[in-house]
Amino acid sequence: MKYSFTRLLVTNFRECYRFYRDVMGFLPSYGMQDDTYADFVVGETNISLFDKNEMSQALGTAGKPVRPDAQDHMCLTFGTESVDEFYQTLRAKGVNALVPPTDHPDWGIRTIHFRDPDGNLIEVNQDLGSQP
Repeated sequence: MKYSFTRLLVTNFRECYRFYRDVMGFLPSYGMQDDTYADFVVGETNISLFDKNEMSQALGTAGKPVRPDAQDHMCLTFGTESVDEFYQTLRAKGVNALVPPTDHPDWGIRTIHFRDPDGNLIEVNQDLGSQP
């Protein structure tokens, strides 16, 4: 087995497509914002977006709740050279962080957490040893 990519099932495909392309800066390799499926190149793997309704129709789960009120069940995590510079980029693009950049000495990283337009939790971090 080989891990090939992560597929996010989203309710607002167009906004998520724009977010991953324009805010995160990922290169689309398949699909357009008006489609229901798209792939984005992210380092050595890909992230794809797929319309949640279309997937639920295929699985026969359309009658179930879309998103229960619960704690997060997953987090997309990306590394960067500077969390603080990325934070400024997010703010300039109108994305609000859940908390400001934070050092976690027990984790060995500095983080910023925010959400995509569909509510998926995202962490961008840097090694604490790489701070200026």
